[in-house]
Amino acid sequence: MKHFLAAVLVLIAIASPSSAQRLVDPSKVAPEYREAAEKRRAEQIKQQECAHKADTEKVIARERTAFLIQCLESDAGK
Repeated sequence: MKHFLAAVLVLIAIASPSSAQRLVDPSKVAPEYREAAEKRRAEQIKQQECAHKADTEKVIARERTAFLIQCLESDAGK
């Protein structure tokens, strides 16, 4: 029973969404790195928007990478 409980706890820990990458908070970064943190946060927001767009349009898994790259490039071209 102990092994089963341990296995369940490990699976819950692995499956938890807390392992997702968090947005960079420029206010919590040293002043000399703040500009880079702001750029990184803007890039992360663009990536999240493109991922949400892919989810909304129900892009299949094998085409998702190409869709995301195209989305990010079209945002860069604006």
